[in-house]
Amino acid sequence: MSHTSFIAAGAQEQKAMLDAVGAKSFDDLFADIAAEYQTESFQIPGGRSELEVLQSLRRLAARNSGRLVNFCGAGFYDHFIPAAVDALAGRGEFFTAYTPYQPEAAQGTLQAIYEYQTAIVRLTGMEIANASLYDGGTALFEGIMMALRHTGRNRVLVDEGVNPIYRTMLRCYMRNLSIDYVEIPVADGTSDRNAFRSKLDKETAAVVVQNPNFFGCIDDLSDLVTAAHETGALAVFSVYPVSLGILKAPGTMGADIVTGEGQSLGLPLSFGGPYLGFMATRKALARRMPGRVVGATTDAQGRRGFVLTLQAREQHIRREKATSNICTNEALCALRAHIFLSLMGKQGFVELAQLCAARAAYAKDRLTAIPGVRLKYAAPFFNEFALDLPRDASDVVSALIDKGIVPGFPVGRYYKNMPNVLLAAFTEKRTPEEIDVMAANIRAVL
Repeated sequence: MSHTSFIAAGAQEQKAMLDAVGAKSFDDLFADIAAEYQTESFQIPGGRSELEVLQSLRRLAARNSGRLVNFCGAGFYDHFIPAAVDALAGRGEFFTAYTPYQPEAAQGTLQAIYEYQTAIVRLTGMEIANASLYDGGTALFEGIMMALRHTGRNRVLVDEGVNPIYRTMLRCYMRNLSIDYVEIPVADGTSDRNAFRSKLDKETAAVVVQNPNFFGCIDDLSDLVTAAHETGALAVFSVYPVSLGILKAPGTMGADIVTGEGQSLGLPLSFGGPYLGFMATRKALARRMPGRVVGATTDAQGRRGFVLTLQAREQHIRREKATSNICTNEALCALRAHIFLSLMGKQGFVELAQLCAARAAYAKDRLTAIPGVRLKYAAPFFNEFALDLPRDASDVVSALIDKGIVPGFPVGRYYKNMPNVLLAAFTEKRTPEEIDVMAANIRAVL
């Protein structure tokens, strides 16, 4: 197993390095930077003691507003995490491991990843999954790149119901790749079949959809998948994994590649990460898939063991032949997801999804009873829906945060023509009493 260490350079080593670059001092290295910028950036204050650091951090923490009742989703959700997830994932064998992939040293980690892959396959209805990716957005980009490589085509049709954070990432990655990137507006909150069919042709590599989509709307996309396949294009899905406890699996709809954000599977909402991208596909596309795949085998004595069956990344495949250069897996986060799913069990996971859906249904009745408040779309939803308010949603959010409630996400931040739309999410953690308080406060603000 490899190790990384650091030993500070001594005075002689420092002098040798300065001599090699023709500098007399460290200040000479920064001579080209204007003095005002050096004063601003380079003047690091003196060190502090452990006690002083703790006191400073506690003062900063005390400025937080306290516990907020969170109804904000938009791709990241406030789910309950059983204590066993932290207890098991925090064990030293897992928590401190560094590149734990050598089979002779890491059978436990490899087995855990193998079981995680199995769980993702069963959840999505697909045939093979990798050992995880960075997050949901980069996983979706990787899925699109798989489709481009497999079809040899260059056009991608992306539903505008795909999370706008993900679409921003896609546009960023694709900007200099000369990919024909086309976004298809939604129709009444769901994928516009006619618009997709009008753009589908022999140059289309992939149709990219999300279910439930950013607005919380759910849809059976089987017909759109069929239309994509008729032109030789692949269907790439982004999904919210908890919804698959009760919704039709993308594999059942005919999806070719399924990706998503695994944060809702045992990972906390911690200021943006680290999160977990998952990916599953059909066996025919396995060698197009980036990242690592753990497989089961037997050793010379016939004993079962686990190895990296595929390692399709830039370190293992020379330069442009690599499938990806952003595909390092999130082993510890994937372990947490695996532990979470194991603790839930098949029936428990179904009940979790049912509870989320029931809380959302209750909230819909309470919130739409407020004068001037209505559902933005009539399409069915899982645990999240968009509300049309009689005033700017950002103002409503600001007013309720002062009361300890985050009532949702102001959609106008990403969709400029929807300033009054609020996207509200409901998980098993949000009680009917909390929903009642939220509704009363929105009524008062409006």
